Parts: sequence; C-alpha cells; structure tokens
Amino acid sequence: MVKNVKSSIKDQQLIEIRRNQMVKGAVTLFKEKGFHRTTTREIARASGFSIGTLYEYIRTKEDVLFLVCDSIYEQVKERMETVFQTKREGIAKVKEAIHSYFHLIDDMQDEIVVMYQEVKSLPKDAQDYVLQKEREMVHMLEMVIDNSLSNEVPKKDVTLIANNIFVLGQMWSFRRWMLQKEFTIEEYSEKQIQYLLQSLHL
Repeated sequence: MVKNVKSSIKDQQLIEIRRNQMVKGAVTLFKEKGFHRTTTREIARASGFSIGTLYEYIRTKEDVLFLVCDSIYEQVKERMETVFQTKREGIAKVKEAIHSYFHLIDDMQDEIVVMYQEVKSLPKDAQDYVLQKEREMVHMLEMVIDNSLSNEVPKKDVTLIANNIFVLGQMWSFRRWMLQKEFTIEEYSEKQIQYLLQSLHL
C-alpha cells in the first residue's frame, strides 16, 4: 500500500506524472547535496515546475522520500507479479525472478542509494514505514522461492535465501562503481545465481 501523501489535486493520472517528475528531480539533488541541504524550491526547479505547483502534490520534503521508497516498492511488485504470471516453473522461475530483481536494482540505482542514505533523516515512524516496505519486497522474493522450490528448499530456509538475494541486489547498487569494472549486470546476475544454486545443491 502506497503511503497516503496528501495532494490538493484530484486528477490521479496527473498526480502520478508530477510525482514521478519529483522523484527523479529530488533523487539527483539528494545524491549530490544530501537531504538536509536540498530545499523544496530546488526540488521544484529540478522537477520542472514552480514551488507553488510542488506544494499541490506534497506537504513536506519528507513526503518526497516516501515517494522514492514507494516508487522502488511498486516497481519491484510489478516485476515480481510479472514473474508469477510466466509459465516457467521451479528453478527457471526463481532464476527469472532474480534476474528481474537485479536488473531493476541496476535501473534504479540512484533511487535506492538515496533511500538508504537518507532514511536516517526521517522521523521514527517514517523509518518504520520504509523498513516495512523493505520487508514486503523481501516477502515477494520469498513467495517466488516457496512456490517454485517448495520440494527442494526447507521452509525455514526460504526467508534466509530471500534476504540473501535482496542483499545481493543492494550490493550491486552500492558497489556498482567497482563491480561494473569486471562484470555487466547480466554477468553479475548469472554468477550470483550460480553461487546460490550451488549452495542449495540444485
């Protein structure tokens, strides 16, 4: 469920367009300057509209971090749902899920780095919200593993495996500056899947 960030605009399609612009503009600024040193006026300018227009779609700068988090979560959800709908079964479906997740991380590297760097800037209840989103993303991976490898993987191991996959994705995001000197995202995915399956004796 997306956090209820209040807007005075009623057109949901327009809200989505403007907030996507905001996320892109804010992520660039947060990465360059940090959350606290970025002003809402700068976010508005980077998003391509006025400060007045910005406040029609959000109330506070913290709302933008919520939108960044929700953007990541919604795209993970969309990709995992696509994986569920494929006709592949067993290991092939798990491989597809990992590939899809890693490619999403590659596509959204800046958003993910900003989310984790700046979550400390949020109040406690907001931090809890972001962490809950993370747990929900891990749960999507758990569902793929449990549904695809229930006969091969003990139930108690599913959560650990899902968390390992999740962290390996984050590692590409935070260490891509070094890893991409040796690997493409496709090569990285293949290697990590190979190591995972070997550890599971599959």
